Parts: sequence; structure tokens; C-alpha cells
Amino acid sequence: MTLASVGCATITRGTTQALTIDSTPIGATVSLSNGERCETPCTLTLKRKYPLAVELCKSGFRPVLTQVHSQIAGSGAAGMAGNVLVGGLIGVGVDAASGATKDLRPNPLAVTLVEETPGCAAPSFPAVPEGGQTPEEYAQSKSKSKAKKKKR
Repeated sequence: MTLASVGCATITRGTTQALTIDSTPIGATVSLSNGERCETPCTLTLKRKYPLAVELCKSGFRPVLTQVHSQIAGSGAAGMAGNVLVGGLIGVGVDAASGATKDLRPNPLAVTLVEETPGCAAPSFPAVPEGGQTPEEYAQSKSKSKAKKKKR
């Protein structure tokens, strides 16, 4: 059976998650430790299994550095339990390795910026947290997923 080689959570939840980042006021530059960048409000599709450091920067406001954690989710744990019940130990390993049992938290990430003079001058990329994905690894995973989509 083909499903025995793929984890339940990997099938039902997927390995990526949309992370929404917002700020008050809007228009802050968001820099992630994986090298991704956007302007608030924004939504990025990211791997569930990697924690991220996030910096928000806007001229005239104090920069904010925070973390988005990768944590076991309730529905992810249910998918993992489904693997055990069906006898899919391979599926358990796939789910654990792919990060499908995890969620990025907090999500959405909502930050209230505090006015400060001169405030954030230039956005920078924060350091990669322990267990996080480096910008190089992130770029490689993006190019691999684009290549898979072209083959389909």
C-alpha cells in the first residue's frame, strides 16, 4: 500500500504553512533568518519544521526582534497517532522528518511598533536560531520545489 510509505500528517497537513506577519503601523520591513523578506502585512509559505528569527524594521520606530517557534501541533500529533494505529512506522518517521506534525507559532505574528528617534535605519537579517534553516538551505529548498513543479 502506497500510503504506508507516507505519513498521515504529511498527507493531511503538508510540510509547509502560511505564516502571516502584521504590524501596527503597517509598512515595516520583515527580515527572516532564512533570508526571506517582505513588507507588512505579508504572508509567506514556509516549512513547518524550522524555527525562525524575525526582525521588523521601520524608520522612526524601534526595531523588533522576535522568534517564531516550530512546535508539535494537536492535529499533527493526531496524524502521528494515526500512523501508529495503522502500523505505519515508516509514516511516523516521514512525519517526524518532514515537520508535518508541527506548526509555526505564533501565527499570525502581530507586532505593535514603538516610536523611537531615529529608529530603525536599515533592516538586517537576524541570526539563524538553533534548528533553523540557513538562507542557503532555504534557497536550495525553493529551487528544488520549483524544479519539481516544472516536471509535473
